[in-house]
Amino acid sequence: MALGALISAYQEDQQGVLRALFPLAGRTLLEYQARCAAATGAAPIIVLVERVPAALNEAFERLRAEGLTVVPVSDGNEAASRFEAGTLILQIADGLAPDFALCARLAEFAEPAVALIPDDEAHQAFERVDATSRWAGLALVDSQTLSSTAAMLGDWDLQSTLLRRVVQAGARRVAAGDVGNSILLAQSPDDLAGFERRLLVGSRVARNDWASRYALPLVEEFATEWLMESRIRPAWLVAGALGLTLAAVFGFTRGWLWPSVALLVLSTPFDLVAERLAALRMRPLAPSLWTRRLLWPAAGLALLALGWWSNNHGAGWGALVTALTAGAFAQAAQTEQAGIEFPPAPWLFSRRNAIFTAIPFAIGGWWNALLLALLVYAATSFFIAQHFRHRLLRD
Repeated sequence: MALGALISAYQEDQQGVLRALFPLAGRTLLEYQARCAAATGAAPIIVLVERVPAALNEAFERLRAEGLTVVPVSDGNEAASRFEAGTLILQIADGLAPDFALCARLAEFAEPAVALIPDDEAHQAFERVDATSRWAGLALVDSQTLSSTAAMLGDWDLQSTLLRRVVQAGARRVAAGDVGNSILLAQSPDDLAGFERRLLVGSRVARNDWASRYALPLVEEFATEWLMESRIRPAWLVAGALGLTLAAVFGFTRGWLWPSVALLVLSTPFDLVAERLAALRMRPLAPSLWTRRLLWPAAGLALLALGWWSNNHGAGWGALVTALTAGAFAQAAQTEQAGIEFPPAPWLFSRRNAIFTAIPFAIGGWWNALLLALLVYAATSFFIAQHFRHRLLRD
C-alpha cells in the first residue's frame, strides 16, 4: 500500500517563529521530520503551513535538492487532494522531534494506527488521548479519513481533529515503549539541544580499527559538528578522501615523501565524518559508492608508489617486491576478516592503521624500514585473521 506523509508546520513559539524552523543538527526541525518520513518510504511529503517565510522556503529547496518530494499546502482540503485514494499517511505533529525507529514501526502497518505514550509528568506537552495515554505525535491515517475530516473541518485544528477521528474509528494503538523517552515536542529552540546531542552521539559509526578509536575521535567530532551546518554532501567528503590519496600516490612518485604522508593522514577522517553526516541527514551512504570502494585500492597504489620510489633511489628491486608483498598480504588479511568479528580485529592491518603506523617512520626518514614494517604488519594480520577464521569454522 502506498505511503505518504503529512507534517503540520503552522504553530509558532512566543516570539512568532514557526516551530518547524527551530534549528536541529545544522538544519531545521522540519527537514529532520521530512527526512524521517522519506526514510520510511513516504512520498509525497505534504507540509501543512499557513504562510511560507523565506527561511521555510529555503528548507523546502534544500530538501528538493536532495531528491525529496516536499509540497507545501495551506489547508486541509488541498492536503487531502495531494494523496491518491487508498494511501496511508504518516501524520507528524507540529514541533515533534520524532524517533525514527517509531516512524519505521508505524509505516509497517497496513491499517490506521496511533502511537501513544504514558500520561505522566514527562509528557505533559503532548496531547491527551484518554485518561492514561497521550499522543506521541505520530499516527498512520488513511486518505479517506483525511478527506472527510478536511471537508467538515471549519475552524477546527486539522492536526487535533484528525487525531480524534482516527482514535474514534478504532485505530490500532501502538505503545511507544522505550523510545517514548526520546520523543520530544519542542516549544522553543532550546528544547532541541538535548535531542541534537543524542542525534550526534547516535550518528557515531563503528570504529573498527585502532586509528579511528584512539587517534581520530576528537577530529571526527569537531568536523561533524562543524560540517553538519554546511551544504557539503557526504559523498563529496568520500571523494575528497580518494582525491587526497591519489594526490599522495603522485607525490610518492615525485619523491615528495613527507607531504604525501601528510596527505594520507589528512584523508583518514573524511569517510568517518561522511558516514556521520549521512546518518544525521537520514540518507546513509550506499555500500556501492564507487569512491568509497576505491579508497582501499588507492591506498595500495600509494604503498606501491613508495616502493617504486625506493627502488629507484638506492634500495633496489627489494623495496618494490616488499611493497608488492605487503599489499598482497594486506588484501589477503582483508579477505580473511570479511564477515567475522574477533577481539584482535581493531589492531590488524587497515588503511587507517597503516597510515598512522607510517608517521614515526616518516618523521625519522626511514622509508625502507617503513616498507618492511608494513610487510610484517600485513603478514601478521593475515595469519591472525586466518587463525580466527579457521577456529570459528571448526567451532
